[in-house]
Amino acid sequence: MTTDLPAKRARLRDDLILAAEAAIASGGLSALKARTLAEAAGCAVGAIYNVFPDLDALIFAVNARTLERLDQVLAATIRPGTDPETAMRRLALAYHGFSRTERRRWTAVFAHQIPDGSSPPDWYLGVVGKLFRHIEGPLAELLPDAPPEVRGGLARTLFSATHGIVSLGLEEKLGPAPDEVIAQALVVMTRSWVLGLPGAVAPR
Repeated sequence: MTTDLPAKRARLRDDLILAAEAAIASGGLSALKARTLAEAAGCAVGAIYNVFPDLDALIFAVNARTLERLDQVLAATIRPGTDPETAMRRLALAYHGFSRTERRRWTAVFAHQIPDGSSPPDWYLGVVGKLFRHIEGPLAELLPDAPPEVRGGLARTLFSATHGIVSLGLEEKLGPAPDEVIAQALVVMTRSWVLGLPGAVAPR
């Protein structure tokens, strides 16, 4: 009898990702321990490193699944014909909602620190980059003459502003911030941002 090693390896990879995802969901990124993962996946500790070169690679795989879920949430947020300002407001509020319902998984995406001198793998950066299309769509309507690279940069700027409001609010670094306060801040920010866009890209 022959053993299908590629299939067995793929199953172990899936089991480890699911085990890591469950560990993060229940205890955050700090709960991710090789021995615990091996027990949950039913393998030896050393077998983990036959599938992933290190735990960072496993964390990237888990975080990519979180970002893919976020992508699905954002994609369902905007319907065809939605005006750009409303679209960006809904995206910001959906991002806030996701950070609440998937708090530990969402936190893990930003809490993951890789060694100095290393960088995320290209495939993972592709998953991240895909998210910005949701913002670039409304921006294309607001700024039809702006070059794609300008819209891309603006999309990342708006995401950074949204993420800052959400993360500071959830962590309450500036004091108590109920959900409705965070939501109102996002509404004000997106409205102000849209109004200021023409000046932001005007030639100087």
